[in-house]
Amino acid sequence: MTYSEVARRAGSPRAARAVGNILHTNYDPGIPCHRVVRADGTSGGYNRGARRKIEILHAEGVYESKD
Repeated sequence: MTYSEVARRAGSPRAARAVGNILHTNYDPGIPCHRVVRADGTSGGYNRGARRKIEILHAEGVYESKD
């Protein structure tokens, strides 16, 4: 899902940046924030490092890096 998709599903379609800020401060491993990517398909940031985000996504088999 993209940040804007998460915002839209949460009822605030213009809040994509807020979604990113919220997920950046999330350290709950039960919330799969690493699965949220930018609208252009690139990975975007991750509170444990962008490289780690890509590693996790590759391990899950759900992401082909465009970065």
